[in-house]
Amino acid sequence: MEDFTEKLILDDTKIGWHLDRVEKWKRGEKFAPITIDMALTRACNYSCGYCYAMLQENDRHNIDQKVIYDFLEDCADIGVKGISFVSDGENTISPVFVDAVIRGKELGLSMAVGTNGYALTTSKLEMILPHLDYIRINISAGEPKRYAEIMGTREKAFDRVCKNIREMVRIKKENNLKVTIGMQMVLMPQDKDQIMPLAELGKELRPDYLVIKHCSDDEDGSLGIDYDKYEDLYDTLHEAEALSDDEYSVVVKWSKIRANGKRSYQKCYGAPFMLQMSGSGLVAPCGMLFNEKYKKFHIGNIVETRFKDIYNSDRYWDVMNYLSSPEFNAQKMCGSLCLQHKVNEQLDAHVKGSPLLQPEGNKPIHINFI
Repeated sequence: MEDFTEKLILDDTKIGWHLDRVEKWKRGEKFAPITIDMALTRACNYSCGYCYAMLQENDRHNIDQKVIYDFLEDCADIGVKGISFVSDGENTISPVFVDAVIRGKELGLSMAVGTNGYALTTSKLEMILPHLDYIRINISAGEPKRYAEIMGTREKAFDRVCKNIREMVRIKKENNLKVTIGMQMVLMPQDKDQIMPLAELGKELRPDYLVIKHCSDDEDGSLGIDYDKYEDLYDTLHEAEALSDDEYSVVVKWSKIRANGKRSYQKCYGAPFMLQMSGSGLVAPCGMLFNEKYKKFHIGNIVETRFKDIYNSDRYWDVMNYLSSPEFNAQKMCGSLCLQHKVNEQLDAHVKGSPLLQPEGNKPIHINFI
């Protein structure tokens, strides 16, 4: 078997494999995002206690099939490489979910999905898995009662999600698919009792990996995350990693867990490389700026305006340039350790004099999801 762990990057960025975009950025030229992280709806069938999306309400619009098809065509035309249906809603409950995955792949885009997994069925999985680079199930507990408490749903949902993960693994193996199947734990310190049960559950269900990550909070600390308490979990996290074997990896996002919720940089350079969009259709630099109170950062809405026109607008580039200007301070104006954090770290170091070179060795999998 190939060394899977060396090809899978979950606690770093792949920006070094996209130096053509970096060079355009350095020259001040326009360039399309490498990755767009987005949702097809703001609605969700769960109410997770760690959900950052609940802090980011904005005006809702309906993304129908025409809107998403136009959007995907525009992305392919301008040079976007990967679309991940993750963001601020449960994409699988959107009526356009399956069609959007298939259409994106037909257009040559790399496609990925993050989901709680509840609304998936065998027939849907059979339709989407051949078109995905990865599918990641958000499952932050390994026991039914705690699962219901942490994720804001009923206990019986736990068994249904586990069944769906087993189905994914079966379909992948029987059809020799390349899709990577992952499970994800968003770890709040008070939920440390679920680290080992979930790691053991993953070893039973046999996805490719379980990733354990920190929980982001907003600049006001609305979720009440005490980042100092993550250090108390280190021994347990190492114990969970030790459950890894040749076909199942437990991966802890150590760099963010050890960061204590703090950034080393002030300017945000990562947004134009890794754009985020709300399930309302809103185009904004990142998920931490979806809320209506951040309206000065809102660029447009794909329900009302074609994405290629938004991308080519002065407004789009004015907002992106503001984020990398001295007027913006990510340490004071943003929540903790956003999606673009690792990209920001590398680009900030590069601006300050560190070389940014393409890494040696084989390209990692999911290269278009930076």
